Amino acid sequence: MLPFTVHEAGDTGLVLDFGDKIDACINQHVLKIADQLGDLALAGIHETVPSFRSLLIQYDPAIVSATALVASIRQLAARDEIVPAAKRLWRLPVCYDKTLAQDISALAEQVGLSESSVVEAHSSRTYSIYMLGFLPGQPYLGDLAPELRVARRKNPRLKVPGGSVGVATSLTSIFPMETPSGWHLIGRTPVALWHQPVDLGPLLAPGDQVVFEPIDLDSFVSLAARAAAGSLQITPTTIAGTS
Repeated sequence: MLPFTVHEAGDTGLVLDFGDKIDACINQHVLKIADQLGDLALAGIHETVPSFRSLLIQYDPAIVSATALVASIRQLAARDEIVPAAKRLWRLPVCYDKTLAQDISALAEQVGLSESSVVEAHSSRTYSIYMLGFLPGQPYLGDLAPELRVARRKNPRLKVPGGSVGVATSLTSIFPMETPSGWHLIGRTPVALWHQPVDLGPLLAPGDQVVFEPIDLDSFVSLAARAAAGSLQITPTTIAGTS
C-alpha cells in the first residue's frame, strides 16, 4: 500500500492523501481503502468520498475518535495482500455526429487527425472511473489516448447539454445535466447518469470501467426517446478486480 498522510477536515472529517497527481496506481489505492472501509462497516463512519488522489472520511466523533479511526485505517493499509473487489464494466452508446459533438471538427484539426480517427481513438479504450464530482453523478474517466490530450477550451461554453461527452487534458467525462464547461465536446450519450427514481443514486461509481460504443444519429434519437420514457436500461457486466 502506498504511504499516505492524514489531514483533518473540520471536526467530523479526515482526508487520506496518497499523492499529488492524477495517477491510476494512486487512485487504485484510494479506491481499495474505500472499498475495505465499506466492507468492514466500522462504527462511526458515515461516508467515504474518493477522489483522484485522496479519500474523505466523514465520521461521528461521539462514536469513534479520530485517533482510533486513523489507527484502524493504518492497520488496514498495512495488509500485504489485498483482495480487490469485483468491478462493473459499462458499455455506453455515444453519438459522435457533428450535430451533437460541437468540438469534434476543431479538436481533430488541433491534434492533426481526421474526425473518424478521433472517434476511433476515443472509443477504442477501456476507461476507469477515477471519481464522481463537480456535478452529481459526473464521472471523471482516464486515461485518454495520448493523441487526444489537449488543454481545456480558452472560452468555456455557458451551456453544455446533459449527456455531452467531453475531453480535456488526460481525461474524458460525461456531463449528466446542462452546465457551463470548458471541455471539448466530441459526442453525446442518451444514457441518464442517475437511476430512476433518483434516490437510488448515480448510475456509475468510482472504480467502474467504461467502454464507449459509437452509434449513429438515428440510433441516438431512438435511444434518447426511450431514455425520456424511462424504458432505456443499461446493464453492466461484472469483471474480476485487479491488484
